[in-house]
This record gives sequence, structure tokens and C-alpha cells, in this order.
Amino acid sequence: MLELNNYETLVAASLVLLVGRKLVQITPPLRTFNIPEPVAGGLIVAICLALVRYALDVNVKFDTVTQTPLMLAFFATLGLSANLASLKQGGRSIGIFLFVVAGLLVIQNGIGVGLASALGLHPATGLLAGSISLSGGHGTSAAWGSDFARQFGMTYATELGVACATFGLVLGGLIGGPVARHLMRKVARPAAEQDAGDPLTFENPQAVRPITASSLIETLALILICLTAGHALTDLAKGVVQLPTFVWVLFVGVLLRNGLAALGWYTVFDRALSVLGNVSLSMFLAMALMSLRLWELSNLALPMLLILAVQTAAMAGYAVFVTFRVMGRNYDAAVLAAGHCGFGLGATPTAIANMQAVTDRFGASHLAFLIVPMVGAFFIDIVNAIVIKLFLKLPIY
Repeated sequence: MLELNNYETLVAASLVLLVGRKLVQITPPLRTFNIPEPVAGGLIVAICLALVRYALDVNVKFDTVTQTPLMLAFFATLGLSANLASLKQGGRSIGIFLFVVAGLLVIQNGIGVGLASALGLHPATGLLAGSISLSGGHGTSAAWGSDFARQFGMTYATELGVACATFGLVLGGLIGGPVARHLMRKVARPAAEQDAGDPLTFENPQAVRPITASSLIETLALILICLTAGHALTDLAKGVVQLPTFVWVLFVGVLLRNGLAALGWYTVFDRALSVLGNVSLSMFLAMALMSLRLWELSNLALPMLLILAVQTAAMAGYAVFVTFRVMGRNYDAAVLAAGHCGFGLGATPTAIANMQAVTDRFGASHLAFLIVPMVGAFFIDIVNAIVIKLFLKLPIY
């Protein structure tokens, strides 16, 4: 066993990002299919570590104590970047996209429960391989897994849900780019003048953003307030509202930004927010992907792998034939489809990375970066909880 401490893990995550950037630069297929840099670098490292384990019987263990704070910092920056006045511009589009997202949740659970029942598995297993793990992610999987263990006696539920969420995280980062590439043939690239001006927080991570030390410290303080308040609200809401901590962190960020602005006390400096947000996003994804235990995914039973394979194909087809068409059949719709693949199978950070890979190459999409963070990080968890509870009311359980 080779154990890396927290500092060594952070160094490794930084190197993963540099490796990923270089791989995308020198590998035409990765550029062609718009594979995000953290996904490229993280998966290569995870594959290498799996080979080392099989060949030399050496396990590498990372200290991922900073992984969750990095994820929460990312969601804090999402909330702090949500200017409600700007969100009004995408009000109708947000509603339509939320309707599209809700449709996928129903389909994922329908596929999961239907296939699980047909394969002789407990129907709740299908929910774990449905919207709980895929659209919900690791946090939702752990929460519902413990519930299923108590309710249905499924002692393996949490581990199974987390494994499915890990599978989705990988596939969500891999299929978004190819889906976008397919759709790009059907749309016009945005005009050069559309790229002008300050990009939104996560829209162009490569853009140079002049900031000062004081603005960076002020923004860091706001992020830390969001994390502190988010944890406190999670503890207060236990047993009342079942929402992951990151949802509360994002909610606090939205209130903090817009409350301070309404009172005239402080205006969030978006450039500093963008820098810290993109750093948190990149480091979280690199850490999450490089520490994947791929051999555990290979231990998923064949029926579960079959269900997840069907779910992946369904996500790609839904993005192409539903998300893209309903959202307008234009460039913004193509970027939204790539983002939907990210959080429809994995998580909101994956969705943002997918969209960044597309917009870095083809041009800005203000609408997509306005809609996806709010729907993918906030509204989807509320709608998902409702859909899951409706499926649990079916007489098959």
C-alpha cells in the first residue's frame, strides 16, 4: 500500500490537470470529441493505477480530505454567481429545461425498475441504478442507500448506489463531448462578437481575469461563509428535508449575493469568483477521477452493468432527440445537451466541464452557463426526490 498524504494528493491532482491539458493538446481524438481536460488526465491516471494494482499488487491510496470542501466551494461559487436579475433573462428557458430534465428522471427510473424486475432483481435496485445514482450522484446514492437498507433489507444498497454513481461520473464526462460534436454539424457557430465582453463565471476558464489580493480574500471569505452556513443548515434540516449539503451551500450563496446587493452593502466581484470557482472545479474533478477504483466497477454484477449500459445509451439519445430539439435546435441547445449528459449521468461539475470543453473550441454560450448551474445543482435534487418517492409508491415494492 502506497499512501499519499493531503499535500501529496493535491500535488498529484495538479499534475493530473497538467497531464490532461497536454493530452488534449496532442491527441486529435480527444480534441475532436471535446473530452474535458480533468476527465482525460484523471482517467489515464486511474487506468494506470489499476494496471499497477493488477501487475504489481500495489495499491495507491490518496488522502481525499480536501475533495469534499473543493466540491462545496465549487457549488458556493455557483450560488454566488447567481444574479437573480440576470436569471430573469433565462426564466422561460430555465422552466423548459427543468421540464426536460424531469422527463429524463422518469425515464431513468422506468428503465432501471423495468430492467431490474425483468432480470429478477429487487425493483429498488433499479432505482439505485436510475435517477438516484445517475442524476443524483454520490451524495444522493448514500442517502437513499441507507434508507433502502432499512426499508428493504438491502444491506448492499449504499455501496451499490455509490458504485453506480461512480460509473455515471465517468460516462457523463465521456459522452458529453461526442454528443456535442454530433450536434455541431446541425448548428451555426456563434458570431465572434458574441464572445466579446466578460464571460460568465465558468464560461471560459482560460480567459485572463485581472483581480487583486483584497478582492480574492473577500471572495474566499464569502465562499467559506457559504460552506459554514451550508453545513449548519444540513444539520438543522435533518429529518425534515432530505437535501445534500451542496444544495444548502448553493442556496446560501444565492441569498448572500443577492441579499448583499439589495441592501447595498457589497457587490460580489465576479472575476475573483470565476478564478476560485474554476480552480475548485478543476481540482475536484481531477481528485475525483484519479482516485477512482476502477477494479470495483468491474465487480458490478453483469445485470447491473447491463442496466447502466442501457442508461448511458438512453442519456445520449435523450440529449440528441429531446434536450437539443426542445431547447431550440441551435448552438445553445447543443451546449445544453452536452451539459445535460454531464449531470444526467454524473454531476454538475462534470456538466460544467463538458460545456467548457465545447465552448472553448466553438464559442461562448451565455444561456447554457446561465441555465445548467441552477437546474443541475439546485432544482434537479428537489424534482428528483419527488420522482423517486412517486416510484416508491408503485405496488411492486
